Amino acid sequence: MARLAPNARRAYLYLMQTVDLTPSAAARVAFIASKQGKPAMLRLSVEGGGCSGFQYRFGLAEGIDTDDLVTETDGVKLVVDPMSLDLLDGSHVDYVESLGGSAFRVTNPNAASGCGCGASFSV
Repeated sequence: MARLAPNARRAYLYLMQTVDLTPSAAARVAFIASKQGKPAMLRLSVEGGGCSGFQYRFGLAEGIDTDDLVTETDGVKLVVDPMSLDLLDGSHVDYVESLGGSAFRVTNPNAASGCGCGASFSV
């Protein structure tokens, strides 16, 4: 369940938008965070760039800003800033292991197209 920002004018926005973390992704974040001695919080944001126009950026979060959307899966928090949230609404973050390697993958219903590696997208 998403935690609402304290800012009342953003409350409606946060009720309408969601991004979630799969149990597989949560387990991987918890593992990485424990190795680095950091809290189990993954920050997902969107930046301009990449071969398709926008690219996903992942990193362990040091903290949570008051206007961030925070969802939790198995004790691991996923933190998304409000600017990125519009582009990520309804997305699922997974951790996938295959013969080609392992990576966090975003299934984004807002992406009209993406690159072959899955790291960037366009709307």
